[in-house]
Amino acid sequence: MDFGVVLQTDPPASEVVRLMKSAEGLGFGYGWTFDSCVLWQEPFVIYSQILSQTRSMTVGPMVTNPSTRDWSVTASLFATLNEMFGNRTVCGIGRGDSARRVIGQKPAPLSVLRDSMHVIRELAEGREVDHHGAPVRIPWVRDGRLEVWMAAYGPKALKLVGEHADGFILQTADPAITRWTIESVRAAARDAGRDPGGITMCVAAPAYVGDDLAHQREQLRWFGGMVGNHVADLVARYGESGPVPRELTDYIRGREGYDYAHHGKAGNPSTDFVPDEIVDRFCLLGPESAHVDRLNELAELGVDQFAVYLMHDAKDQTLSAYGNEIIPKLTT
Repeated sequence: MDFGVVLQTDPPASEVVRLMKSAEGLGFGYGWTFDSCVLWQEPFVIYSQILSQTRSMTVGPMVTNPSTRDWSVTASLFATLNEMFGNRTVCGIGRGDSARRVIGQKPAPLSVLRDSMHVIRELAEGREVDHHGAPVRIPWVRDGRLEVWMAAYGPKALKLVGEHADGFILQTADPAITRWTIESVRAAARDAGRDPGGITMCVAAPAYVGDDLAHQREQLRWFGGMVGNHVADLVARYGESGPVPRELTDYIRGREGYDYAHHGKAGNPSTDFVPDEIVDRFCLLGPESAHVDRLNELAELGVDQFAVYLMHDAKDQTLSAYGNEIIPKLTT
């Protein structure tokens, strides 16, 4: 299993770079960040610093979207970083949640997301595409390579992953949801004539190593609220008795709105509806042994990478625990 770390690009950017550099030294191969340019600093600027101060870490957004930037801009950003640092980027992408909603826009339709993945990948790898009705190619790209990993929860989005994406990002570490989503992606890939084994499966969730479960739950309850934004869309689309597993949908019945000013932050007041059970299922808490047990379970379900959301008050301690005690047990 590979390991990644996910950060918000809160100022100062030097602290983001420091944590990423530390993570690489502890065995993390991927460095991810949020991509909401109003809420946090512009990530692609910071990626250049991360790449310059690490040796082999792959970096990218978890996740960008098709609407914040023109697809040619997104492709050129990745291609530029790859030319500078040797194809060490990955494009995590989804419909858009915080980046879109904080500027008064809805998440992009799946059809737009599908087309954007194709155009961004083709342009970043130096091939010509039709874009806005014109033939477009980035002429200076040489030997560029960009994988596109798509975040998804619902049946239609999971089908799109299986048909078109190089990787799948699931933002919850619940084993039941992991099983259902991975099976859905693989079935869609087979139906599309693709090799399901060629799609990288990445689970991303908060992890906090320690013994004070009550404190850990309060530090990580924000994650259930963040996931709830996507689940609310699914319930509106499919209903409470639709095809989405109840493990994912039942808990949002008490949800009464969401304030993006506290998005992804410990103590988010918009997440009082999230029960302890959801925190325990969606996140990794407790001592090192509990993390190893859950990660082994996820690996058996086909998870190739676990990406740690590191938004809590024990960032360095959790990184160290993973690097010294947990990662060695999952990579040997």
